[in-house]
Amino acid sequence: MSETPYKKILPHPHHPQDNRLTETMPSVEVIKTVADAMKQLGDPSRLRIFWLLCHCEECVINIAAATDMSSPAVSHHLKLLKSAGLIVATRHGKEMYYRAADTDMVLKLHHTIEEVARISCPD
Repeated sequence: MSETPYKKILPHPHHPQDNRLTETMPSVEVIKTVADAMKQLGDPSRLRIFWLLCHCEECVINIAAATDMSSPAVSHHLKLLKSAGLIVATRHGKEMYYRAADTDMVLKLHHTIEEVARISCPD
């Protein structure tokens, strides 16, 4: 995720660091990417699916069984997680398997979820 500095000089700075903050402010595109990911993880069902897929690659049927959801509901949540760049899909024969995307943002979100929930990765 590249970041373009937002070089903006404040017309009325109140603190010496004000202009430094605006120079290092993430670009609108970077913030939108993070906001979209966090919006998707704001749903408890998607958060559970995301956490599961941070630990393994699974098919829709197994994800549905693990989360006590219907396959169509799981498919809907997977579509949203995938569009936010949080998960990826691979085909094995006739079946699609899903796992967490291998990105820095996903790794940090995974660790944040576990830290906030005070849970740890399964062995």
